[in-house]
Amino acid sequence: MQRFSDLYWKLDSTTSTNQKVAALRDYFGSVPPQDAACALSVLCGAKQVRAISTRLLREWAAEAAELPLWLVEESYAHVGDLAETLALILPEQLTNLSGGSGTTADQSSLSLSHFMHETVIDLKGKPDVYKRQKVEETWRRLKPRERIVWHKLVTGGCRVGVSRTLVARALAELSGLEPTTLAERMMAATIETAEDFQSLISTEPTSVDGLRPYPFFLASPMSGEVHELGSITEWQAEWKWDGMRAQIVRRSAGISIWSRGEEQMNDAFPEIVNAAESLPDGTVLDGELLAALPNNLLPFSMLSKRASRKRVGKKILTEIPAVFVAYDLLEAHGKDIRSEPISFRRKELLAIVPTGFEKRPAPAGGVVKLKVGNGNTNDRLFHSPLVPGGTWDELGCARQNARYRGVEGLMLKRTTSSYAHGRQRGDWWKWKVEPLEIDAVLHYAQAGHGRRAGLHTDYTLGVWDGNQLVTIAKAYSGLTDEELIEIDKIIRSTTIERHGPVRIVKPTLVFQLAFENVSKSTRHKSGIAVRFPRIARWRRDKSPHEAATLSDLKALLEQITGE
Repeated sequence: MQRFSDLYWKLDSTTSTNQKVAALRDYFGSVPPQDAACALSVLCGAKQVRAISTRLLREWAAEAAELPLWLVEESYAHVGDLAETLALILPEQLTNLSGGSGTTADQSSLSLSHFMHETVIDLKGKPDVYKRQKVEETWRRLKPRERIVWHKLVTGGCRVGVSRTLVARALAELSGLEPTTLAERMMAATIETAEDFQSLISTEPTSVDGLRPYPFFLASPMSGEVHELGSITEWQAEWKWDGMRAQIVRRSAGISIWSRGEEQMNDAFPEIVNAAESLPDGTVLDGELLAALPNNLLPFSMLSKRASRKRVGKKILTEIPAVFVAYDLLEAHGKDIRSEPISFRRKELLAIVPTGFEKRPAPAGGVVKLKVGNGNTNDRLFHSPLVPGGTWDELGCARQNARYRGVEGLMLKRTTSSYAHGRQRGDWWKWKVEPLEIDAVLHYAQAGHGRRAGLHTDYTLGVWDGNQLVTIAKAYSGLTDEELIEIDKIIRSTTIERHGPVRIVKPTLVFQLAFENVSKSTRHKSGIAVRFPRIARWRRDKSPHEAATLSDLKALLEQITGE
C-alpha cells in the first residue's frame, strides 16, 4: 500500500509524460505481480468497488476527530475532495479509538493486493459495525498521505492522472514488447491475478491475443473553416452516427464485440455476435452500434439502456433491436491493414460488408424512414455509405439536414489516411451540426469539487410548465471564472431551502442552454431528455418568465422527429 501511495503522489505531482512513464516503470518493476495486477486495474479505470458510503465515512471521521458533523460537511464543501478532507481532519495519531493506537511498520507495508482485499473488497456487504472496526484499524495503520489514497479506493473513486497509453509505454519498457501490443492486450484481457499480469507482459503468444481488438483511432472536432482542409477530392464524407463506437473481432479464437471503453459487449448484443458468424475468419471491423427499428432510428438513450445490461431478453431484443454500421476494416483475412490508406481499406470493407445502411430522404413531417432488412442475421451488419458532395458547400447543405436524419453531422476522412492510434489531428475530423439552444432557469445549485470547491457551479436547469419549473438538464460548464464567482453570490443570496449540499434557489437566473439533441424520456419528470447539455451564455437580458416552456421543448422535439 505504501508503494502504491508513493506512485499515486508521484503521478499527481508532475505533468511530465516522461516522469510519469518512469514512475510507472519503476513501480511495476519493483512490486510482486499480484500487486502489479491490482494497481493496473485501478490505473486503467476498471470498475471499482464502493465498499462504504461516503456518509458513513464522514460520520465516523467526525467522531474520531471529535468534531461536529456540520463542520466536517463545511470543510468538505471548502476543500472539494472528500478523501483529502477526511485525512486533514483526522489526527495523525488516533488514540481515542478502541483497539489500540498508532501505526506499525509491518502493517503499513502490507502488499497492495492484500490490503485491497482486506480493507476494500471484503467489506462489501458486511455489517456497518464490522466496516467501522476495519475503517478505524486502517486509519491507525496509515499515514495521512496514505489515508487520502485509501479513502479514494474504499469509496470507489480513485482516479489517477495517467492514460492507458502511458501505462502501455511503461510496461513496454519493462517487458521489451511493443506498446501497441500491450495496449491491445490490456483491452482484451481481464487483469486480476498475478498470472494475468505475467501473461500480459509475456513475450510469448497469449490466450487473449486471438480476441484482442485494436486501439481506436479518434477523430478531432472541426476547429476552423472546412474550406481550409484543401481540395474536397482529397476527402471522403460519411454520416456521424449517434451510436456507440465498437469493434467486431472475428477470428478462429471466436467473436468479440468491444466498446471504445474497452469492455466486451457480447452479452448485450447477441444478435450482432450471431451476424458476425458470416464474416470471414481474420476480420476486424470498426464502426457504430445503433438501435434501429424498421422505420426509424431510436435515440441513443435507448441504446445506452440496452448496453448497460449483462443479459438481454426477448422483450429488449424486440423493443431495442441493434445493427452494426461498419466504416472501417482494420484486419482482413488475418492481416493487419491499418497502415493502408482508407481508400484501400474501404474497398476491402465493401467486399466483406456489401450492404449500405441507407435511409430514404426525410419527409416534410421529419420522420426518417430506415432500411434495416428483414431481421435475418445478415441484415444486422452494414457499411456506412459515403455522403456525396462535389464541393464543400454541397456537403455543408447535407450537414444542415443531418439532425433530421437522426445523425450528428458529418465525418471527414482524408482518403490517404492510415488508421492511427488515439487522437491524432489532421486526418479525421468531426463536422457536427450546430447545437440546439433554449433558455432555461436555474432552480437547484450545488458546490463543485477540486478547483471549483467552495463555489456553486453544478446547476440544475428547468423550463416552465404552467407556473412550475420542471427539470430538463444538469450543466457544469460554459461560464467564465468571473461569472461563476458572481453567480455564486446570487445563489447564496437567493437560497430558499438547503438539502445537504443542494440549494433550492429563487428563479432569478436564466441561461442559454446548448445541447446536441432532444428525445422523449420516461426517466425525467418533464418527459424530455436533452443530449450533452452545456451552458452557452448567461442571459442577463432576460427575466425568468421569459425563459422557454415545456411546450417549446416538445415543439422542438416534434420538429426534429415528427413525434
